Amino acid sequence: MSDLTLVYFAWVREAIGRDEEQVERPAADVTIGALIATLATRGAGYAEAFARPEKLRAALDQHFVPLDSVIGEAKELAIFPPVTGG
Repeated sequence: MSDLTLVYFAWVREAIGRDEEQVERPAADVTIGALIATLATRGAGYAEAFARPEKLRAALDQHFVPLDSVIGEAKELAIFPPVTGG
């Protein structure tokens, strides 16, 4: 089973202290939200970054998806705050 690349942006990256990491791919039916809940237990930085999942957005293989989407066979999951600006 291949790993899943997690990519972090903005204050999520700052809280965790890294741009990306490789994790063991969860079962195909695990949702992004469930993975985020698991990641939040990895330490203080993760807990801070994922304390309010409703404030997060996600992309699987560079396609925006809701947090209740299953990860499936995606190779990359990006997690970031809502995009603003103009």
